Amino acid sequence: MSSGSPFSSHIVGVGGYLPERILSNDELSTMVETSDEWIRERTGIRQRHIIAKDQHTSDLATEAAKQALDDAGLTIDDIDAIIVATTTPDLIFPSTASIVQYKLGGKDFPAWDIQAVCSGFVYGLAQVDGMIRGGMFERILLIGAESMSRILDWQDRLTCVLFGDGAGAVVLEARASDAPNGVIGSVLHCDGSYRHLLMAQHSYSGSVPGEDPTDFQLDSAGVAAIEMKGNEVFRVAVTKLGEVVGEALERYGVEQSEIDWLVPHQANIRILKATAKKLKMNQNQMVVTVNHHANTSAASVPLALNHIYREGKLKQGQLLLLEAFASGFAWGANLVRWSKG
Repeated sequence: MSSGSPFSSHIVGVGGYLPERILSNDELSTMVETSDEWIRERTGIRQRHIIAKDQHTSDLATEAAKQALDDAGLTIDDIDAIIVATTTPDLIFPSTASIVQYKLGGKDFPAWDIQAVCSGFVYGLAQVDGMIRGGMFERILLIGAESMSRILDWQDRLTCVLFGDGAGAVVLEARASDAPNGVIGSVLHCDGSYRHLLMAQHSYSGSVPGEDPTDFQLDSAGVAAIEMKGNEVFRVAVTKLGEVVGEALERYGVEQSEIDWLVPHQANIRILKATAKKLKMNQNQMVVTVNHHANTSAASVPLALNHIYREGKLKQGQLLLLEAFASGFAWGANLVRWSKG
């Protein structure tokens, strides 16, 4: 399917960062009623990385960005925009992207956040691709970064075992559309009727006006902790991921047999295996990193991409299918023809 644009977007730099602190299943079992066997059997997770007390999401994002820029042979002065996909920003405002821009030594170019939870990077890649094809920017730094440990109820064994912290980043660059394909296209969806199945309330539920309109009382009843109905989420996730993959292949005229790598959101091993089975894909073609760092939300897809890139498994011309499913529910997929180099 041709876009008719004189430009196509290509990944020219890849990076990732995980905090130093590792929390193993065995250590976690001393904090909450669980066990290594129980966690591995249900999720495939063996450990997760936890952000340091003096670190922020922007710090994780900055480290991943530095690696991606170095990999691309570029500096922050070569970048036209920064987008950070995150659901755990440093502050309500300003954007985490603006903080990352400052920490990288950049200024004057646009920087903003997007919030699609675990689908944030997939949504971001679609947004970046559209802007590059439209000629708005030449180079964009796209980052997925999360500090999920800070919105967990560490007494809830059904959720606290699932998540970890980290960041992944890519630099995308405009090239003539007759160059090797790069980002082929994306499919995105959202259905807010499922929002109650996976959510995290704000740390406060809002300001409540009293009789005097200048007298606002803060209602602190809300708790910023993830709430999830796991079985319902699992069923919908597997169905929607299968559908969106089929939709992406059909829209862009690609056969399923042409896919070299499935780069999925790293939620848990059961969803990964069920999705691969539904797609009739060889599990050796599916990138699995959830065992090393758990669910890092918007960071998980770029971290998975960084993993196979650093291992030297990505070859010129290979076809990658990136996909993710998130609270909202929001889900999507990107098709990318690997053309770095």
